[in-house]
Amino acid sequence: MRIAHISDLHVSSTYHVPEWGENVVNWINANDIDLVLVSGDLTMDGHAHEFDMARELIDRIGPPKMIVPGNHDAKNMGYQVFEEMFTTRKPFFESEEVSILGLDSSEPDIDDGHIGRHDHSLIKEKLSCVGPSILFLHHHIVPIPGTGRERNILTDAGDVLKVCIEAEVDLVLSGHRHLPWSWRINDTYFITAGTACTRRLKGRTGPSFNLITLEASGFSVMRVDSRDLSSQHVISGDTIDHSANLNPHK
Repeated sequence: MRIAHISDLHVSSTYHVPEWGENVVNWINANDIDLVLVSGDLTMDGHAHEFDMARELIDRIGPPKMIVPGNHDAKNMGYQVFEEMFTTRKPFFESEEVSILGLDSSEPDIDDGHIGRHDHSLIKEKLSCVGPSILFLHHHIVPIPGTGRERNILTDAGDVLKVCIEAEVDLVLSGHRHLPWSWRINDTYFITAGTACTRRLKGRTGPSFNLITLEASGFSVMRVDSRDLSSQHVISGDTIDHSANLNPHK
């Protein structure tokens, strides 16, 4: 199974680069992707016209999509517009190959993230499964190097981290910090995507998104540069029993 993970589109902002957005759409449509996960910040300020533009971009992505909002999407009552367009802020997908749960970690007009105890039990219910399991949300749970002073992390990050470890979730995917990274804690990988198509970049890193490949023997994660689609870099890979520990900058 091939899953594209894109994040932080920030459509309509001065930072958004339409050409890079087109590259993302075209690459996904041309590469036999089974599912697309969008982990928030579709917009810059949560305005309805921004959601309209983001929806137009996302609708041109062919494969099925699961989408959660980010902190920018929850501004200006954008959380209501998000639900009108995408129905749910807690999408769930289950097949013989994988179980995937998306959670809304945003709070209206606040940059900090929060999950809450009611969704801790949802993680256990949906992802304590025999096969591969994926949780995706906007905010990061584990601090990311190179992003300056730590801020806007989940306010209940420790509790969510504990739940993910106890439920033996295989992959936890997030965005928010605009820098791709990978941590392994116990048997869980915490993988952050960069910004897919904006200039809000860290240092010399480029805009990017991730390709996750699930196979019977395990998984791999590859970073794809949105400017140069031929530039691809494996940032994480492992068997299901997690015998390796790779980070994206080796």
